[in-house]
Amino acid sequence: MRKGMAGEILEGYTVLGFDLETTGISTRGDRIIQFAFIGADERGDPIEFTKLVNPKRPIPEQSTRVHGILDADVEGEREFTDYLDKLDEIIGGSILVGHNIRAFDWPFLEAEYLRAGRIPAAPKAILDTLLIARSMQIPGRHRLGDLCMFFSINLARAHDACADAAATLLLLWKLMESEPNKFRTTLDELENWKKGDQSKENDLLGPSLDDLETIDPEGKLRLDENGNIILAFGRYKGRSLIEVKRIDRAYVGWIQSPASGFSDDDINKIKSHLSMII
Repeated sequence: MRKGMAGEILEGYTVLGFDLETTGISTRGDRIIQFAFIGADERGDPIEFTKLVNPKRPIPEQSTRVHGILDADVEGEREFTDYLDKLDEIIGGSILVGHNIRAFDWPFLEAEYLRAGRIPAAPKAILDTLLIARSMQIPGRHRLGDLCMFFSINLARAHDACADAAATLLLLWKLMESEPNKFRTTLDELENWKKGDQSKENDLLGPSLDDLETIDPEGKLRLDENGNIILAFGRYKGRSLIEVKRIDRAYVGWIQSPASGFSDDDINKIKSHLSMII
């Protein structure tokens, strides 16, 4: 594949902004309640496929506070499995663009497919604007809302899958315009570069904590854009409470005790968060 101008790297492909809203943050226990694919096909014709989905389970109040979707909003909607064939048609061979898509949206989509006994159609490439922004060392925090503000992108309805998908696609174009030389490459090279070496990504976890919102006075607990509590101290610095619960329950038990030094209010936040995880 030849190398060309920055914008040419996406020419001739279906390019779609992709975002999900869910009942929670666990791919095992939670379900998709909204998905959005917004962009254009290889001819430049617009594509917009966005749906509310009935998860067949209550939506926790904590999640509703993030995306605003109530049980009543999805009560009469179809189930996710009803859309699998249409989703395969859209996803297959396309370039998917999402913010934190590699850590959250795509794994969540795969989990829903697996529960249905299928695997999703293979996209041509998956481009994660969170990883791109970090690797380009864009100033400030790298949450979608912060980056949209930095690039003057209107995101009036944050955490609506349709709005976030459209904003993420526009964010990619802004990133490409800001440093076009970095995007004068092949699509395969771009995807591999933005995936990064996993060991290098782990090395970057500490510094990237500065991007996250603090939820306790000392900044030991951070909240990522998907609602995960991330530890910013100790042996598991940079890892989510979900992950730590799976590998070291004794440590999580200590965090929830007065011996950890957290206030009663912070301990209640931790307990509430962990109660959502199956």
